[in-house]
Amino acid sequence: MNTIEIKNVMFSFNAIPLFNNISLEVGHGEFLYLVGQSGSGKTTLLRLLYMDLFPKIGEVVVGGYSSMTIKNKQIPYLRRKVGVIFQDFKLLEDRNVYDNIAFVLRVTGWKNKDIDKAVMNVLDDVGLQHKRFNYPHELSGGEQQRVSLARAIVNDPFILLADEPTGNLDPNVGAEIIKLLEDINKRGTSVIMATHNYGWVKKFSHRIVQLSDGNLLEVAIAQRS
Repeated sequence: MNTIEIKNVMFSFNAIPLFNNISLEVGHGEFLYLVGQSGSGKTTLLRLLYMDLFPKIGEVVVGGYSSMTIKNKQIPYLRRKVGVIFQDFKLLEDRNVYDNIAFVLRVTGWKNKDIDKAVMNVLDDVGLQHKRFNYPHELSGGEQQRVSLARAIVNDPFILLADEPTGNLDPNVGAEIIKLLEDINKRGTSVIMATHNYGWVKKFSHRIVQLSDGNLLEVAIAQRS
């Protein structure tokens, strides 16, 4: 069963063609690298997947929701089950670690006792229970990214979209983040990680697709060097 289907999608950004009839299938529980140079459209493709953008031509299907038929009131329900990690963390600076994560659950109507259990469990997953009362400015870059990761998975998403999650981190911390993504993937969550760092692709072996000149190409493992 496929978690994601991209069918013959064409997309332009500011009247500049970006995707040229691209197609992709991502199965349940897959780990996929989305690689390409800066400006190739990796972030735009991820935005199509959580339906922040819509294709001009073609169709995107995520978790049974189609870009062609989804209603505006259905989009929040889709996004509750799609976790997103951003390169620049996007944490709320006026809230501590606990409240940054709990906020996601409060806005979707969770009860307080359930929120506390879920937040503490996910903080344990990323090794940050002891930092729950700290504010973002008191954390290292790696710790902030782990909070971002915890926030993305606290709703138990069926797919996790990670947009250059190691881009602002040193290599050792970046490796820790990818290992956390792999742990989440082993539990059954599909993961798409966008990156321009081919070093990670070589070090942590998973399926690879590449954006280049508006096309989306499968990259065979044997082609890596």
